[in-house]
Amino acid sequence: MIAEPRQARLIGVGPGDPDQLTLEALRALREVDYVVVTEKSPDDPLALARQHLLAHHGIDVPVVAVADPQRDRSASTDARSGYQAAVDDWHAARAHAWDEVLRRHDGVAGFLVWGDPAFYDSTIRVLDRLEDVSYDVIPGISSLQLLAARHRIVLHEVGGPIHITTGRDLIEAIDAGQTNLVVMLNRDLTPLDDPRLDDWQIWWGANLGTASEALVSGRLSDVRRELAAARADAKAAAGWVMDVFVLRRN
Repeated sequence: MIAEPRQARLIGVGPGDPDQLTLEALRALREVDYVVVTEKSPDDPLALARQHLLAHHGIDVPVVAVADPQRDRSASTDARSGYQAAVDDWHAARAHAWDEVLRRHDGVAGFLVWGDPAFYDSTIRVLDRLEDVSYDVIPGISSLQLLAARHRIVLHEVGGPIHITTGRDLIEAIDAGQTNLVVMLNRDLTPLDDPRLDDWQIWWGANLGTASEALVSGRLSDVRRELAAARADAKAAAGWVMDVFVLRRN
């Protein structure tokens, strides 16, 4: 007899504001039997934020906390090949941890993804590593969308392209000739120190949709200090910082 596949729902929950949860996502949350939350530490503020989101909408289901495996962040991972190998090992370890949880619990598991699962999130890739797991994906409001709304901008010029990348690869994209970028996953703002970017325009946001939200915009050479201070303040207020920005050559 062939066993039924284990069931999961991968739910995009937006950047942080409970009111930005879509009706589809809210319905999906009400249909799961338990929620799996990955914790980077026992008091992980992002894990707590997910629990607060559930409470805000009156969703009373068990929350299963899973310690997130450590990722190799040594100097040897700075090169692209080293970084990709470290991420692959991390995904494998996370898949093993999730597999154990799904085997121990009955019913449909909910995985709450910050923002939208399509943008720089590993949940789909990790679940794809598991055998006998069936899941669907519910999209969420992305920080890209909220950034554009907060600054009242369009992410691209008329009929023009947009290049989405990470802080790690920003300078590489500039060297390749990209002139209109959305940049995510920033470890810090060091890439913005490149003097070639002095006259570029930036629209920046951190911890969007939360109480510690911060916004800065302007000519980059004029707002570098303001950016650094705002990012530090957002991290101090929340205990974490996730920022995203549009960078465009004038």
